[in-house]
Amino acid sequence: MMSNPYKNEATLKTNKGDYKYYSLKTLEENGYKISKLPFSIRILLENALRNFDDFGITKSHIETLLNWSPKASDKDIPYKPARVLMQDFTGVPAVVDIASLRAEMDRKGKDPNKINPLVPVDLVIDHSVQVDYFGTSYSYQKNVEVEYERNGERYQFLKWAQHAFENFSVVPPGMGICHQVNLENLAKGVITRDGMIFPDTLVGTDSHTPMVNGIGVVGWGVGGIEAEAALLGQPIYFIMPQVIGLRLSGSMPLGTTATDLVLTITHLLRSYGVVGKFVEVFGPGLNNLTIPDRATISNMSPEFGCTISYFPIDDQTLDYMEKTNRSEDHIKTVEQYCKANMLWRENEDEIVYSDVLELDLNSIKPTISGPKRPQDKILLENLKPKFEELLKIGFEREYIPLDERDVVRWKSEGGGQTEVKARKSDLPQEVEVEKVENKLKTVSIKIGNEKYEISDGSIAIAAITSCTNTSNPSVMIGAGLVARKAVQLGLDVKPWVKTSLAPGSKVVTDYLKKSGLLEDLEALKFHTVGYGCTSCIGNSGPLPAPISKAVEDYNLVVCSALSGNRNFEARVHPLVKMNFLMSPMLVVAFALAGRIDIDMAKEPLGYDPNMNPVFLKDIWPSNEEIFNEMKSVLTPKDYEKNYNEIFDGNEIWRELKAPEGKLYDWSDKSTYIKEAPFFLNISEDPKDFEDIIGAKVLLKLGDSITTDHISPAGSFKKESAAGQYLINRGVNQEDFNSYGSRRGNDEVMVRGTFANVRINNQLAKKEGGYTTHLPSGDEMTIFEASQLYKKDNTPLIVIGGKEYGSGSSRDWAAKGTFLLGIKAVIAESYERIHRSNLVGMGVLPLQFKEGDTPDSLNLNGTETYDITGISDSLSPLEELNVKATKDDGSTTEFKVICRLDSQIEVAYYQNDGILQYVLRQFLKE
Repeated sequence: MMSNPYKNEATLKTNKGDYKYYSLKTLEENGYKISKLPFSIRILLENALRNFDDFGITKSHIETLLNWSPKASDKDIPYKPARVLMQDFTGVPAVVDIASLRAEMDRKGKDPNKINPLVPVDLVIDHSVQVDYFGTSYSYQKNVEVEYERNGERYQFLKWAQHAFENFSVVPPGMGICHQVNLENLAKGVITRDGMIFPDTLVGTDSHTPMVNGIGVVGWGVGGIEAEAALLGQPIYFIMPQVIGLRLSGSMPLGTTATDLVLTITHLLRSYGVVGKFVEVFGPGLNNLTIPDRATISNMSPEFGCTISYFPIDDQTLDYMEKTNRSEDHIKTVEQYCKANMLWRENEDEIVYSDVLELDLNSIKPTISGPKRPQDKILLENLKPKFEELLKIGFEREYIPLDERDVVRWKSEGGGQTEVKARKSDLPQEVEVEKVENKLKTVSIKIGNEKYEISDGSIAIAAITSCTNTSNPSVMIGAGLVARKAVQLGLDVKPWVKTSLAPGSKVVTDYLKKSGLLEDLEALKFHTVGYGCTSCIGNSGPLPAPISKAVEDYNLVVCSALSGNRNFEARVHPLVKMNFLMSPMLVVAFALAGRIDIDMAKEPLGYDPNMNPVFLKDIWPSNEEIFNEMKSVLTPKDYEKNYNEIFDGNEIWRELKAPEGKLYDWSDKSTYIKEAPFFLNISEDPKDFEDIIGAKVLLKLGDSITTDHISPAGSFKKESAAGQYLINRGVNQEDFNSYGSRRGNDEVMVRGTFANVRINNQLAKKEGGYTTHLPSGDEMTIFEASQLYKKDNTPLIVIGGKEYGSGSSRDWAAKGTFLLGIKAVIAESYERIHRSNLVGMGVLPLQFKEGDTPDSLNLNGTETYDITGISDSLSPLEELNVKATKDDGSTTEFKVICRLDSQIEVAYYQNDGILQYVLRQFLKE
């Protein structure tokens, strides 16, 4: 490191010893207004001061941070995280890339051992378990066995990496979800290393990495590409962000949950617009939110669109650290350092934010979101009419309101008659029915010896899943209490509902067992199916055959109720068209109801054995009940027990044999793990900049194209390009696994790029991964067309709308784009991570100027495109020229903004990607 130009080193004396640190208080005393800076900017400032080397991190970078203004700026700032977090879907391809870099170093006659993580990396295997078995006591064991059968080769590769690389640890399958493990164990708040003390910071290869912001740690999701560069010692550069203050006041009303709060905030922040910005939470209402509540909010930062949602360290943080078994010395050190270095939550009113949004917690009401986006907030009280509207508008159905539905009468014990308007399938069989024509599509199905009716609006999946909520004991214990009361009243889930419980860590299982609530959940068939993301990531597993057949044959619009954070089209399950996010407590309630179109304030969830209606209010626990249960079953010893053995894994993991050696022995026979093609025979010098001439449009897309659309993670059919590739390699369809599990093989993943069954390419008549090849006019798969264009050396582009690339930090959305031969994307706006990933793969992100859209420019996607200005010493954010030529020779010319946001991104683009840039640095040593 170079000498510190600000001379602000100081020493902190702690019970753990004396540590040097970079004092922000000294800067304040020297005239810099640190107290006016948001806490998150202070942490970035400390990071730059500590890592200053006058090359990658310069005095100019530090001055940019010192002089942060509410308007922010277009200047780039550096960030060197203290650690990296990975999950296996994104971790496997990242490790493949690092192993491939080693292989190329070896081929070039250089020392491959130089390619090694320079900061600690924790990889948690949590994305591969699927819900093949559910509703039984053996579900967990069977799912684990199938998981290893499907993914044994991937797991052997990761186990090899654990021994081959330094600073690299693996949390085996079945231990927990990476974000909950991070929150409960890996996150330190403050790190001591090499005689220094500094804030805990990280990046993660999952977009929900900001969950750890809830415990006062700055960290966010990046693509695997950026994470790989970070672990190889490269700073991550990004434009100085605005910081939006979210001021909370009041306290949550009785009967509401942290999930209701976070879905309300999602709608609020998406409506305001926080893409690319930081959000920092403050205000008196913060005192009424526990760390799990805060983490629930931070978890959904990517759903808000922001980079982080930061909660400064305070007494609540220390209390949570104590409850989760952090050592007393460490907790004291965290408090000492934060108070000494202006990182303790105090003097909030002095901070100047870019803007402040207000939210009164007293205004929160029971809320769900759906059916396609997390920001589509629906108050529970408005759900029934909203569903009718959604069904009619979104699926061209004519919907019959409740008062025109089945009229059901039966005799009460007193001899009188009771009349209820409801679905026939919700009522006892001993009733007389007067049926009115019902224009909901309804299908009679047989499960075993029983016959049932399912229709549009039926719940097909009810999943308590995802770190968002399973990390929060209040809603998990709340769900258990809902189940207990329902069981006591004789209710059961509807037989067509596929139920599942996927806790975020084994701590959850322990406290549910101790309270007896696990038994109640299991009585409603919410058996533990695994410790992983399951339904939230698309690993819902198959629907029961009679259900899937009915849905496919009659095009039913069935629904899922899940406690996750993502409900994009075809993500949860390709046959489930409407997906609604909600608290675990409501997941149980909707599983009992069996339908989404129910007014839970007025309509019963079901009937007890004596035909008495049971309403939501009858089974909803009080806040006091939840608190008392939590107090009696949650102890630090639970965390100690589980996290002391977290790296050990189960017996299958311990006996799993893995290759040895520093270089991986690639197998041509493998359909899971294949050397990455990006670095093979790389030149030692980058190419010159070239204009893009004679390009064709491979896809013309609308707004809100997510990384799930670009690179789906779920299952795929044998008719798909990826399916045909595997069949030709001798893989049976039942062994396809998922796209997510195949991310270590570029041949599968390039064929899966833009292959989402719900993607609508305006250049194709069919929905799904199709396009029209030009000039032949033949409709074919995206992959087939790309291969034809490659034969003709035709460069390709994609045209998109707003929020292009929103969703998960999925590196294969950029890698696949690159391998298809796409040179540039032109969109109205980008989500932060995907734009960065495109740059990291050498694909040029271009943005329409304000007011321009594909429609306003009359672009239909059949034109031939020339993009010029690239070859003239490309610079950040400059304007480039685009000429679109139609078949009749007419042209449209317009300007676009080059979204290479910094000089280092220009260098990455010139090198065909960030890893190629890093590799060339190593080759020059």
